[in-house]
Amino acid sequence: MIVLKATQDKVLSALQAVAGIVERRHTLPILANVLIRKQGPQLELTTSDLEIQVRTTAELDGDAGNFSTTVGARKLIDILRSMPADQTVSLTANASKLTLQGGKSRFTLQTLPADDFPLVQEAADFGPAFAVPQKTLKSLINQVHFAMAVHDIRYYLNGILFVAEGKTLTLVATDGHRLALAQATLEADMPKQEVILPRKTVLELMRLLKDGGKDGSDDQPIEMRFAGNQAKFTFSGMEFVTKLVEGKFPDYNRVIPKNHKFNVTLGRQPLLASLQRAAILTSEKFKAVRLSFEPGLLSIASSNAEQEEAKEEIEIDYGGDLIETGFNVTYLMDALQNMSQDMVSIDLNDSAASALITIPEQTGFKYVVMPMRI
Repeated sequence: MIVLKATQDKVLSALQAVAGIVERRHTLPILANVLIRKQGPQLELTTSDLEIQVRTTAELDGDAGNFSTTVGARKLIDILRSMPADQTVSLTANASKLTLQGGKSRFTLQTLPADDFPLVQEAADFGPAFAVPQKTLKSLINQVHFAMAVHDIRYYLNGILFVAEGKTLTLVATDGHRLALAQATLEADMPKQEVILPRKTVLELMRLLKDGGKDGSDDQPIEMRFAGNQAKFTFSGMEFVTKLVEGKFPDYNRVIPKNHKFNVTLGRQPLLASLQRAAILTSEKFKAVRLSFEPGLLSIASSNAEQEEAKEEIEIDYGGDLIETGFNVTYLMDALQNMSQDMVSIDLNDSAASALITIPEQTGFKYVVMPMRI
């Protein structure tokens, strides 16, 4: 039976959409495979790592009839990548093997039964669905993902908090040293729902979400539904189901400083460039830079164990008191690199207080970074 027959780029695109979560080494060998299900003209491709399940539907010609099997996802992709994009390829099933043909190339691959593939059991208690444009969600994730913790024993920090309430969708990430928050407006009023998406899920969503193309024509909405222990995303012919991180996320509203005494607004790009230069001479262990705000001038200084020093100066519109404070330079650069706006605003109270970084033309973004003792 011919399972599919299409050009290499079509088949590869469908496979790559689902293969991001597949681990090369797994305790269950079948999890290295992609589940291929054919029902009439429709072909369904599914992958899972027991925590996340991704499914896409494509129309890739082939014989009529129903058929299902599983085959090594990475091997199939590696073979397809080695073929020309416009070459017609076919996948033929015979006993317990699949044969991939393209031009004068022929590959015979071992399969495992479709019935053995561990599909994720979908939750029964999903809340109401809501949708935002893919471009919007991708932008929100981009603005906060860098503040997620990595392998923290406080496992609830290894992900992003999603809060849908009223007409607002809020995403928050923190690693205990800095916190990023981004918000977007929803079309419908939502009862309060909050979930923590795991780090792997967040990174996979970033890879799969489209950013609307230059003219916005490709910007289909993404539909989201949350349950007690699961989240489900539907977009661009794909279905994405993931387990959630259990635990109580910190009260982010208490972390965001209020009633600042001093504010300075300056160009994002000049600030980022100065920080990048100063970072070269920070010590490997303590990525510290000293920021001195004085009337009309921001000084950025760094030094290392070899007693090397860097100093940068930026003219600023500031008329407040002298404030000298220290920060991890990586934390500052992470936020600035994930913005596209021209201007950035920094609010401060004193040398020992956290700094609040915001974007003047975007009220929904807040980034809090704790100071370092230098």
